[in-house]
Amino acid sequence: MTNKETVYVVSDSVGETAEIMVKAVASQFFGREVNIKHFSYVENTQDINNVITASKYSNSIIAYTIVLEGLKHHLDAKAHQEEVVVVDLMQPLLDAFTKKFNIEPRRQPGQMRKLDEDYFKRVEAIEFAVKYDDGQEVWGLKHADIVLVGVSRTSKTPLSMYLANKQYKVANIPLIPEVPPPQELFNVPRKKCIGLMISPEKLYEIRKERLKSLGLTNSANYASLDRIFDEMTSAENIMKRIGCPVIDVSNKAIEETADIILSIINKRESFK
Repeated sequence: MTNKETVYVVSDSVGETAEIMVKAVASQFFGREVNIKHFSYVENTQDINNVITASKYSNSIIAYTIVLEGLKHHLDAKAHQEEVVVVDLMQPLLDAFTKKFNIEPRRQPGQMRKLDEDYFKRVEAIEFAVKYDDGQEVWGLKHADIVLVGVSRTSKTPLSMYLANKQYKVANIPLIPEVPPPQELFNVPRKKCIGLMISPEKLYEIRKERLKSLGLTNSANYASLDRIFDEMTSAENIMKRIGCPVIDVSNKAIEETADIILSIINKRESFK
């Protein structure tokens, strides 16, 4: 066959899903071209009436992904009245989800696009966390949503990645007595900075285990209590200079610390 048939793709959002499905089905009919016409973002019954009229007089099919119940019911009823072939591409699967999982759909258009946007924001945040991990870059600190500061082994990196998965752009800066913190850190708004502290005894144990995993002896300065106290004092002075809140992570899981950080950040945002 060489006829060029028409399918109207109707949606209360963009209509990408319907178009993909129509093309997949059309590919099964060899030699037949399908002309897809879009009616996107339909929002009232007049829009529905217009597409049904167009479909009726072009002897075509309507394939739709409308989740707003009022518009869906009007389309089904009007199409039946006008003897127009109409196919709801989503309802069978919505019904299956409802029955199997005992949940009701949101009936909100554009959720697929929102999921895509959330995904790309999360990827962007993860890439940011990797780039600005452990003070590797400092020029972009001003673009961070959160800046974590603390001595080594206070969970700065895992916290950065955990928060990145929640779409926050996080940078972290290690505080080392012999290395002055970058000047850019003090230009970051105080409301974005969070200090991380830990008990010397806990840090001592963590660092001992770290050295053991690297095949090094406990005599290394990195795991000495004197060194740890020096680092703590230096870090505390820098945090006071920044004026940031400080969280004791000694006996906290990553998730627990992250919740505290977000509580602090969100509380500050609400007082803007």
